[in-house]
Amino acid sequence: MLSRTLSLVVAASLLSAVSLYRLASYTITDDYVIHFEGRGAEGTFRGLEGTLVFDPARLDEARMDVTVDAATIATGNTTKDKHARGDAWFDVANYPTIRYVADEFVRTPSGYLAKGRLTLHGTTRAIDLPFTFTATAEGGAFAGEMTVSREAFGIEGPWLGFTVGNDFDVELRVAVLR
Repeated sequence: MLSRTLSLVVAASLLSAVSLYRLASYTITDDYVIHFEGRGAEGTFRGLEGTLVFDPARLDEARMDVTVDAATIATGNTTKDKHARGDAWFDVANYPTIRYVADEFVRTPSGYLAKGRLTLHGTTRAIDLPFTFTATAEGGAFAGEMTVSREAFGIEGPWLGFTVGNDFDVELRVAVLR
């Protein structure tokens, strides 16, 4: 009887593993855009890596764990980039990555919502990411926007920091392959 029970447990585990394997896991391509814009600054980030597991029919099993290289900030101005990487802003020497992790997804009238946690400048906060997903034969494309408050993440800036504003809109467009 113990042998039969053990066999059933092993079989159930294997079926569960196969089911998870069949869930669409995507590879991030180099064809992505991470654009931010605030009152007095805008630019992009590069260095996006991570795991995207998503199937619109199985949202309860979806997950996202992505990072961005904070040192890749590009504003179009070399001096601004240097200051943004410095300790008054992103402090990339101490906080080299920006990370977003989500394991709860819901369908919305306009697409989907990832309920996740953003870690920026050593601080983690809950941030929802509304997004759309367009499937293609090779993979698909994720597109979304979120607003990030720099002060909520302890990014104070120098004494003139107020000139760039507090809230930044972040636009994401990420092409993926299966």
